[in-house]
Amino acid sequence: MSEATKRSSRSTDVTRRGFIAGTSSILALGALSRTAAAAPAPAPIADGAHVPVLVIGTGYGGSVAALRLAQAGVDVHMVEMGMSWDTPGSDGKIFANTRTPDVRSYWLRTRTKQPLSNFLGFPLDKDVPRHTGILDAEDFSGITVYQGRGIGGGSLVNGGMAVTPLRQRFGGILPSVDANEMYDVYYPRANAGLGVNHIDPAWFDTTDCYQYARVGRKHAQRSGFPFVFVPNVYDFGYMKQEAAGSVPTSALNAEVLYGNNHGKKSLLKTYLAQAKATGRVAISALHRVTNVTPASGNRYTVTIEQLNTTGGTVATKAVTADRVFFAAGSVGTSKLLVKLRATGALPNLNGEIGKGWGDNGNVMCGRANHLWDPTGTIQSSMPTGGIDNWDAGGAFAEVAPLPTGIETYASFYLSITRNPNRAQFTWNAAANRVDLNWQTAWKQPSIDAAKTIFDKINSKEGTIYRTDLFGVYKIWGDHLTYHPLGGAVLNRATDNHGRLHGHPGLYVIDGALIPGNTTVNPFVTITALAERNIDKIIDTDF
Repeated sequence: MSEATKRSSRSTDVTRRGFIAGTSSILALGALSRTAAAAPAPAPIADGAHVPVLVIGTGYGGSVAALRLAQAGVDVHMVEMGMSWDTPGSDGKIFANTRTPDVRSYWLRTRTKQPLSNFLGFPLDKDVPRHTGILDAEDFSGITVYQGRGIGGGSLVNGGMAVTPLRQRFGGILPSVDANEMYDVYYPRANAGLGVNHIDPAWFDTTDCYQYARVGRKHAQRSGFPFVFVPNVYDFGYMKQEAAGSVPTSALNAEVLYGNNHGKKSLLKTYLAQAKATGRVAISALHRVTNVTPASGNRYTVTIEQLNTTGGTVATKAVTADRVFFAAGSVGTSKLLVKLRATGALPNLNGEIGKGWGDNGNVMCGRANHLWDPTGTIQSSMPTGGIDNWDAGGAFAEVAPLPTGIETYASFYLSITRNPNRAQFTWNAAANRVDLNWQTAWKQPSIDAAKTIFDKINSKEGTIYRTDLFGVYKIWGDHLTYHPLGGAVLNRATDNHGRLHGHPGLYVIDGALIPGNTTVNPFVTITALAERNIDKIIDTDF
């Protein structure tokens, strides 16, 4: 029995107006007050507390670490900058609808930052109250990075596409990692832990809510491109009941970008639920880590700001931890480590900190179809198929929804592309912030790769690109990423299992470890890598 298999066994034990009002990126402002219906949250971490392990962030990597450490008998405290999404708004729902974003929707913005910002020349963004909402549109030079804010991190706001990269491409993703143990042990473990399931192809072929995807499949196949079904963490059994009208709608009610109220198996329902059930994991929401410094006894002092729901600091705490796991997401972890190295708080971090950051090659576009190719008035907000032209053209394109509630005759795509450009985070002492040197022009390889698919489809179908979704006469959504990766790259900024060089007891366990691209949606790879790393760390460090 291999060591990986032994560890696996051990772990198992322990109209135009209608469109404007309805598109998936559009809001109808209506600030909702929050009620106090939920049970009181546990007391947050106290000033002066000592914890064996502090995990910074509650996304995929942090949730894996917390669960496995707890199962190994270690007490863990997690701190999360965002809110605990457990209290309904005045509409009786925890999460806002994608068609009608409100005060819950954006992280500390006074104006929305819609991924699709325009329609037919009309700008769609509107003023909103400043609030610690669920979606952060963080602006850097040349790019906006979309991130989930709240307990559960990015699992709260993504489309659920749970894609394991093809094995033959893995060497280009994480070259220092043994592909055999990943595909034999850790990818299967991650998929099981995340609750990944597959759509019934026969139901896909007949249900109204995937008409848009069937149009995308037809157009892809007519141009010679393979269409592949993609697993998801949305419960397809629940979605079938939605379509039958027997349960409250969620995916069929355009819920995705600002959270999902029913069928989606976010981390709240999987890893985090299991972690809490151990009785060894506590979570403090609305807590932001600002500093980590060495302390006596081979421990670390962690400075934490407690926030209110308008982003103000209501308390500053100093906590001592034996070990600290950085799991604040690629951007959050990278920014914090760059600051700590530059300011001398953690002076022994090496020069690789902040480097190797990429956008997973994200670029979006839309196509205007003919009237004989309607895409449907009811569209599931959970995509479940893609066009794979990676080997020939360097692009994998999700056939994405536009769940407007009306017929748009439009096909929409989020492409993941082979883009070699990598950016670096650096400390700007004068402005007291971390900058990223990404350039919008670096998206051109992504556009070129996506064009290998959509130029051919447009030529075959006699269709054109939409030019009204991202600005005036702008075809490509080249201003953003949903998939930030890198900044503390495995086997460079860390050793080959995420231990930070120069400071024993500090670890990176999130997407910051992955150098910029996974060829597909990244969260399954982030989860599997975290499973691999925490296995080794528990075996050798605890």
